[in-house]
Parts: sequence; structure tokens; C-alpha cells
Amino acid sequence: MRAWIWVAGVAATMGTGLHARTVPDPAPVEARVPWAPTVFTGSDGARHAAYELHLTNFYGDTGPLTLDDLDVFADDSPRPLLHLDSAGLAAVAKPVPKEGAAAVVDPGKRGIVYLWLTLPTGTPVPKQLRHHVDMTANGHAYAVDGVEVAVSPTAVPVIGAPLRGGRWLAHEGPGAFRSHHWGSMVAINGSLTVPQRYAIDFVGVDASGRAIKASVKDLQATRYADWIGYGAEVIAVADGVVAGARDGEEEHAPLKPQPEPASLTTDGLFGNYVVLSIGPGQYAGYAHLAKGSVRVKKGDRVRRGQVIGRLGQSGNSAAPHLHFQLANAPEFQGSEGIPYVFDRIDLYGEEREAQLFGQGDPWKAAPPSHRQAQLPLDGIVVGFPDK
Repeated sequence: MRAWIWVAGVAATMGTGLHARTVPDPAPVEARVPWAPTVFTGSDGARHAAYELHLTNFYGDTGPLTLDDLDVFADDSPRPLLHLDSAGLAAVAKPVPKEGAAAVVDPGKRGIVYLWLTLPTGTPVPKQLRHHVDMTANGHAYAVDGVEVAVSPTAVPVIGAPLRGGRWLAHEGPGAFRSHHWGSMVAINGSLTVPQRYAIDFVGVDASGRAIKASVKDLQATRYADWIGYGAEVIAVADGVVAGARDGEEEHAPLKPQPEPASLTTDGLFGNYVVLSIGPGQYAGYAHLAKGSVRVKKGDRVRRGQVIGRLGQSGNSAAPHLHFQLANAPEFQGSEGIPYVFDRIDLYGEEREAQLFGQGDPWKAAPPSHRQAQLPLDGIVVGFPDK
């Protein structure tokens, strides 16, 4: 929902006596939430919503706007569902401020705040969210108040496994504010979207949490066969129809520099890929598949669990992994990433990226925790049970 907030003149005061406080002027910004959030259950067992608040510093003479704090309210509740102080805003805002500095939106520029909500246990899903942002410019206090967005009532798709067996690190997954997934916006033909909002890079790991066989001594000289997940079977997460597929693209050498992608499109980023239509406005994308492994073509009907390709390293990929996402359109460009949950996953605990390569403290798997209808969050090692 679009909300225009304009300057309203001299600040007033509230209260009486010695403790009267200044009411900030309405901020001279355009503020909106372009895409309505949908609530889903994460692998931490909590219900979350992820979305973006856009703030445009409209007038050149306002000066740089410093973001001081933000509150998100659910429906008519007077208590905020989320509060971020200056440091909290700086951690989730773009442009990314310098270390220790506050988030700032320069004149004529747009700032984006990435919001991750966690709903209290036992509370109903809100129908609407509203926002209050305090900011200052040239020593003057401003505020944005209202900026309402309806929470999407759409049911989250419950899907099957995208990979058969194994253990997989959910790398750059949901909840990672500045990942190359959620943090990457695509502007094309008048729209600005986040196709990878809930995307996950599934990196295969062994029982010790390593992505590369322990016998490998030189990380810069690895072969595909050295990577735990390479060649793993990639399977359909639901019955559906192939909306797009490509094979024949060369794969890159692991951990080697690559040229910039030719375009921010499916063909420019995904390499060898499959896109499945699994429901109205639901498209499952599988990227970076091995050359020669794609088993389906556009228009084919597939069944859940059917092998559609193998994990590889084609396209915009630095190492072998499966990029998986759900979006509301078949093409990468112009689509919005939508949340989903896997019907069954096993959780083995968190793992840091360095531990994939045997660096730092050794990773130790926790006893598997069997979960239903949850989405793996960033940095979690998961398995997909066969039964």
C-alpha cells in the first residue's frame, strides 16, 4: 500500500508541565511496502514474516535523513511487534552504513529497511501491519507514521524435498538480511522486485560438516568429485508442469573467479536449470544443474519425487550447490520470491561457512530433530528423510 507523507509545518508539543515533549513533523518522504508479507514457520519453530520498507528522501533541501528508530505494530495493538533502535536499523538497512554509523537516506535517494518479524507464540496472525519511523535531518526531528500493509492471507505452499538424501547446509537462506538472495533487488520494466527473497543455496556436507572431502589439501585445486553434493539427484518438490528448462551450459571450475553475469535473468544467472509450475502463482526454480543432467523439457508433466536433474556448478555459481527458490512467476526478472515450507525435514544444528572447509572449531552434528511444515533458516544443516 502506498502512503505519501508530507511536511506539515511547525512541530507541536504534547503533554503539560515540565515534561511536555516535542512532536516531530511528518517526514518529507515517500514510504511504502511494495510486497505484502506472508507468515510462515521457520526451522526455529517460530512464525515469521519477511518484507521490505522503502523510504525515499523526496526533496533535495531536506538534507540527509538519519534513521533513528522504527516500530512495527500489528493491527490495533499499542505495543510494537518489532522495535529497532539506531544500531538495529543500521544492521538491516541499505545503503549499508559504515561500521558504527547510523543508517542514512541521502536527498533524492531511496533507503530500504529489511524487516524480519517473529510473531509471539499463541497470538493470531495479524491482518495488517503499520509502521512508525523516527528520523532527523539538519537537527530537525521528523517521523513517518502509518505506512500500512495488509498481511497476505495466502496459504504457504507445503512441498516435498528438492534433493534425495544427504545433509545440506541452508546457505544464504531466509533471515539473512544482506545475503545475495534477499539483499538482491531486480529493476526491470518499471518494477523493482526480490525474486530470491526466500531462496536457499543447498550445499552438501558430510558427517563432519565439510563440503569437500577431507583428503583434499588444496582448496584452489578441487575437482567436482571432491565436493560432497556434486552430482546428487535433484527431484521435483510437487506434481507440476515444466515451465522452463535449459541444459548444455558449461560448468565453472570450483572456487575460481567468474565473469559478471550477462543479465539479471533466468538465463543469465541460473545456468542449467528447471522451473516447475506447481500451483497458481507458484514456481519452483532449480539452478546451477550439472551439464547434461537435465531430464525434462518445457511442457513436460512431472510427479513429486521424480528426478529432474543433478546438482552441478553452472551459471552464476562459485561452488557446487543447488539454488532453490519459489516465486510467483516463471521468469526470474520481475518475479517476487514467496515463502514455502517442506513437509518433512531433519535438523542437525547450525554451521558456519568456514566450517564447510574445516576451518575453526570442528562442526558437530546435533541429534536429528524431526520437523514438519517448516522452512530451513540461514545457516542450518538439514536432511530430507526418505520416509
